[in-house]
Amino acid sequence: MAIVESSVKVSLTERSYDIVVGAGLLESLGRRLQALGFGGKVGVVTDSTVAKLYGARAVRAIKSAGLDGHLIVVPPGERTKTLRWVTRVLDELVQERFERGSVLVALGGGVIGDLTGFAAAVYLRGIPFIQVPTTLVAQVDSSVGGKTGVNHPLGKNLIGAFYQPKLVLIDIATLNTMPRRQWLGGLAEVIKYGVIADEPFFTYLEQHMDGLLKMEEEAVQHIVTQSCRIKAAIVMEDERESDRRRILNYGHTIGHALESLGKYRTVIHGEAVAIGMVHEAGLSYYLGICKQDLVRRQGDVIRRTGLPVTLPSVSFTDLWTAMQHDKKVAKGRVYSIFPERIGQVRIAPLERADCKRWFLSRRATVVD
Repeated sequence: MAIVESSVKVSLTERSYDIVVGAGLLESLGRRLQALGFGGKVGVVTDSTVAKLYGARAVRAIKSAGLDGHLIVVPPGERTKTLRWVTRVLDELVQERFERGSVLVALGGGVIGDLTGFAAAVYLRGIPFIQVPTTLVAQVDSSVGGKTGVNHPLGKNLIGAFYQPKLVLIDIATLNTMPRRQWLGGLAEVIKYGVIADEPFFTYLEQHMDGLLKMEEEAVQHIVTQSCRIKAAIVMEDERESDRRRILNYGHTIGHALESLGKYRTVIHGEAVAIGMVHEAGLSYYLGICKQDLVRRQGDVIRRTGLPVTLPSVSFTDLWTAMQHDKKVAKGRVYSIFPERIGQVRIAPLERADCKRWFLSRRATVVD
């Protein structure tokens, strides 16, 4: 029996929008654009991998509603998330004479969503865009909240803008064509939500991980919808990451550093976040902020996914230097997210000396 679509409202006054979750929703793309009042050109930005799977279907759905769909294809992968490829997208928009009444559709994973959103934010000083995420990370995290942008060689997401979509349309059926590695990486972001804000949700993940690993549809829709609810609530409290929204970066202080040190080639984002969560929890335990039970429960559920948990062979100096380029750095100080218990975290500065002592003793606080 087909599952019923669910929805989450992101209430941000004039920037409010809906997140719609269900199976088989891609075919409704055109009529949903029409319902939002769009009637001109529609640029579908995607990568070459997703284009082969869903590009023609998306354009067909757009044209069936009487709109003018235009496919814009870029290479896949994190290395596309640069100003160079933003410029390529903008070049096509200019050549095709996109106007302020035109709209962009981000069809793909987090890279495509961030790149497309940033292009929409700067083209003609801002044209509307919608998110149609096709990976788990994008569906539960990057498509929601209006963070757009690209990487700099010295750090991840250092160039960007807060720019909210007009709609997030999540077709969980697209997850069936994801590479297994990408699916597992997305589970790291899902686990993160339970740790930072929702202990019952974390317990659900502990109890239903076997079904999730089999991609059972009902469980998948539940975790996607609940993750979006948690993120939407946090974004509504703090749209521009001045305070509470920073808790969404749990696992990312170390995770982003590892991505940067590996030049975005050695680990994918979700893997880096998984490693980051394991070691940031270990750091929290080392500093006396949380109990070892948290480290154990979180470590157990991450290990069940098969995600990596071991810190790669890096020197403390290289790791700390990479962390200094994190966007959460303020007045030269690295701020990290420290779990206190499942469902609650705190934001606090991380002192270099404390981090170094933990780094040298981490076997006792992380692996056990």
